[in-house]
Order: sequence, then C-alpha cells, then structure tokens
Amino acid sequence: MLFAGLDIHKRVVEAVVLDASGTLLHRQRFDCTREELVRFAKKHLGPNARVALEATTNTWSIVDVLRPHAGEVVVSNPLRTRAIAEAKIKTDKVDSLVLAQLLRADFLPRVWQPDAPTQARRRTTTRRASLVSDRTRVKNRIHAVLHQRLIAAPVDDLFSKRGLTWLRGVELDAPGRCYIDGELRLLETIDGEIEGVDASLVLDAHADPRAKLLMTLPGVDYTIAITLLPTLGDIARFKDGDHAASYLGIVPSTRQSAEHCYHGPITKQGRAHARWMLVQAAQHLSKHPGPLGVFFRRIAKKKNRNVAVVAAARKLVVVAFHMLKNNEPYRYAIPSTVDAKLARLRVKATGQKRKAASTRGAPRSPNYGSGQRTRPVHALGVILEREGLPPLHPPRPAETRALAEQGLTEFVDSLHVPRRVPKPRRPKNST
Repeated sequence: MLFAGLDIHKRVVEAVVLDASGTLLHRQRFDCTREELVRFAKKHLGPNARVALEATTNTWSIVDVLRPHAGEVVVSNPLRTRAIAEAKIKTDKVDSLVLAQLLRADFLPRVWQPDAPTQARRRTTTRRASLVSDRTRVKNRIHAVLHQRLIAAPVDDLFSKRGLTWLRGVELDAPGRCYIDGELRLLETIDGEIEGVDASLVLDAHADPRAKLLMTLPGVDYTIAITLLPTLGDIARFKDGDHAASYLGIVPSTRQSAEHCYHGPITKQGRAHARWMLVQAAQHLSKHPGPLGVFFRRIAKKKNRNVAVVAAARKLVVVAFHMLKNNEPYRYAIPSTVDAKLARLRVKATGQKRKAASTRGAPRSPNYGSGQRTRPVHALGVILEREGLPPLHPPRPAETRALAEQGLTEFVDSLHVPRRVPKPRRPKNST
C-alpha cells in the first residue's frame, strides 16, 4: 500500500508518498492544474494508493481528477486535523507529511463526500447567497448617499416600485446623482441574476418531494428547504437529530475539566449559509400557535429573544431530520400557510393555478348575501394529499401528553377540521 498526502493551495500542491512502513518514497511540489495532477497521479499513484487532502475551495475538483488513478481518496476536516497534529513548525512539507502519516495510521478525521447533484445544489445556493449579499451592499450604499445629504425618503420601502421611482427623480448634486444612477444599474443587474437563480431553484424544489416535505415546517420556504437538503446530504449518515444539529454548528460549545463544565456560544461549525437561513426561519416562530411557538416563547421568557431564535433553529434541524428520516410532513403545520407556500411554488414552477371546485348540491355559505367574502381552508391532511405528500402519522402517546400539558389539544384538533375564513378586503385605490 502507498499513502499520499497532498497539501492543496490555489496555485501549488505539495505532495508526499509513503509506503506501508512510513518510509518516504517521493516528495514533489507542482502547479495545481489538471494536467499536473494527472501526471503526478499516473506516475506515483495506482490502485493500491490511498490519497489524503484537506477540505478547501478546490478540493472536490481535485478529488474528481485523482479518483480514477487511486484506490481511495480521503478528504479530511482541516479543523480536526489541526487539533490532532498541531506542530511548532508548520510548512507545506510538514502538512503533507502529517496527512500521509495520519492516513497510514488510519487516524485521519474524514468528511462526507457529496455526490455530483449535491455539489451542484450547494454551488447554486451559495451563488444565490452571494448575490443577495451583493444586493444588500448596493442598497446600503444608496442609503448612505441619501444620509450624507440629509435627504429623507418619503416611503417606508425605498426599493419598492414607488421608492425606486422617487430615487430616479429626486434632486441631487451631480456626484450624488452619478452615485445613485450607478448603484441602481447594479441593483437592476443583480436582481436579474437572482431571478435567474431563483427560477432554477424553484424547478429543483418543485421536482423534489423532500423539499416540499420541509416546506411544511413553519418559516421554511423553498429557498431554505433547497439549501438545507444539500447541506445535510444523505440523512442516514447522522445518528440522530442532535448529530445533524452539531454538523450545522447550532449546538453549544462545551469546555469541561474535572467537575467543572462550561457551556458557551454555539460552535458555528459547518456551512454558515445554511445556519443563517435556519436562524431566519426561526424568527417566524415567535407567533406560531403550535409546539414550536410554545418552545420559542418559553425560551425567550427565560433567556432572551436571541437565545430563543438560535434554540428554535436547532429545534428546526432536529424536526427536519425526523421528517426526512421517516418521510412524513410536519404534523402541526397551519393548513392555510402550507397551502399558500406550496401553491406559490407550483405557480412559479408550472404556472398552473388550481381552480376552486364547487360541490354540486352543497349548501350555501352562512355568509351568503352578507357582503362578507370567505374562502375555504381545508384540513391539513387534505392539503397534503392534494399536493402529493405523504400522510400524517399519528402522534405517540408521550407526544399527546406533552401537547395536553402545553394546552395545545384544541389547536391540534383544529388542524384536521375544514372551515371558512373571511377574505381580507382589498384596499381602495386612493386618488
């Protein structure tokens, strides 16, 4: 057996090859290009070679190049590798040798290697996050131009249709007008790019039943669902929901020595973008009438809102793990909200709007002739069946007791009863 350690950089690779006894057979430094990687692999690797490298920006492209020329390619977690093999002297030669030695001793902390579709999803969601960050920076610069000139916008949303019309016509000095016009051109370009990325994400989410499954969670739309799925990857690799939350870094850090144990801030391991999206989803739980809302308000009362948001985000990951593992929707979702989210996804993906079907011979609404317009809200199970999602599983006895203790029995029963609710009145156009 041969054991190769590769210290990867953007432009160069430091490689070392050992035999089974740990004897150094070859050391080489070469350019990080596809041609040089193939040349090195054909000359020094083979079916009996195992290769180790750390996870970085270009790792997965290098793995794809090396995999046909080696028996196994192992990607290690750089944080854990550094903790195991911390050295006073750190050079590329030392790092590549450490990787090879840890691999030879079978003591290398590995990371899960996603398949090609999962990698493509990760790249798409990461691109969208970068574009959204760029858009936020552009908007902040526009606000700064107005603040520097002590100009107050007459609208609450400066980037609504009315606000943009005001921005294009507001009187400014020559430099200010130049800045605003330039930023508006950038904003229009970025918005177009985001719309293009969103279009592909909508089609991807509509075609994946697991994304629709996650959308039954409160606060989770298709953008969050399609971000969480490639982040978790194969759900079977996690022992339970706590391990999934730990993978995303939404668990408290722990420092323990003898009888002293300190729990500090969350670890923030894993993909920061997915963790941020979950925190945004958890913001909506403060007013949710179900168990997640009760959990949020209890933590917020005991601690504070920020702690409650992070704790609720961790709870969302645990619940999402069980939903994906058992292939069941969230059983305490509000029917009207789930119906609206799935309908928006369907319309964006296919353009098809489901027509409301009237039942022949059905009695008129009690509000008929009163001038109050109403709309039907179907039972949660009916909505899930109509959207092609799995049926609801009955709660376990312990779960039923917990719901009763929280005073949620009536709320849970209402989820399975169809009813009619008033339609919001449309505001009259002011002249």
